[in-house]
Amino acid sequence: MIVCVCNALGEAQVREAVRAGSKRPACAYARFGCKPVCGQCLPFARQVIRDESARAN
Repeated sequence: MIVCVCNALGEAQVREAVRAGSKRPACAYARFGCKPVCGQCLPFARQVIRDESARAN
């Protein structure tokens, strides 16, 4: 599923970034050389980060 349309960033990529240590959307996006543009994706990105972080525990 696409998390960020502006950057074509997928859910799997965000989850991968979390597993590599990213705790915030900006950090997850930076891992792939991008940053949030319009911001509409941030609530979903935060949810994906919370979900993936909970899985790791």
